[in-house]
Amino acid sequence: MALSDTVTTVQQTIATTLGTRSLLGTNGLAYLFFSATALFYAHGWWTGDKRRTTRSRKRETNLDARYVAAGFALLLVAGATAAMVVPAGTHEYGVVSAEFESEQPTVIPVGQSNDVEYPLVNSGVLPVVSYVEPASDGVEVAESRRVLPAGGQAAATVTLHAAEQTGYYRRYVVEHRYLALLPVGVIDALYEMHPWAPIVAIDVLLGVPFYLLGVALLGTGRIRDRSRDGPSLLGRLGRRFR
Repeated sequence: MALSDTVTTVQQTIATTLGTRSLLGTNGLAYLFFSATALFYAHGWWTGDKRRTTRSRKRETNLDARYVAAGFALLLVAGATAAMVVPAGTHEYGVVSAEFESEQPTVIPVGQSNDVEYPLVNSGVLPVVSYVEPASDGVEVAESRRVLPAGGQAAATVTLHAAEQTGYYRRYVVEHRYLALLPVGVIDALYEMHPWAPIVAIDVLLGVPFYLLGVALLGTGRIRDRSRDGPSLLGRLGRRFR
């Protein structure tokens, strides 16, 4: 919850500063992640170019290519994890157990219950699997698992039960969300084991092939730059695609 609140606050601050809503939600998180990665690479290229122009002597820089591949794989995994963790979390309903009828869905006569809708929105470009479960007493959820396509919307029916005594009571539901990169049955089985198990499996599914692809492109040796006029890492990658 602290991580989700922090990321949401940062997104809202940047979106307000730039005057755009496109940086909010899951898509906005992806844009910010891509922008930060691009700025990081541009900064490294710029500072490296300045050092090359100010030095006349030859130099040698050693960097293990596997560390480079692992670093980009970790960035990808971090972005995927944030896309699953940030939109999820715990939601609170304030229920008033009253002795009268009311049009407010959370003001419920003593001992009775009422249904409310929990909105589910997928603003990303990948389908997601969402689970909404009770997180306190006095709550029931019908059809807790929903599969949302890219840009899809749905609603889970949450039944709130009023206490036998009048007063104000807090009811909670918790949502867990996962990128639908595994079969739904596999995600169901992993979710039954632990809510974090699907996240770990999806991160491994993304990170390991990306790392292996990076190693295949960069090799397993050290990246060396012996001359100020030598080809850059980007240039060497380009040659491998030719």
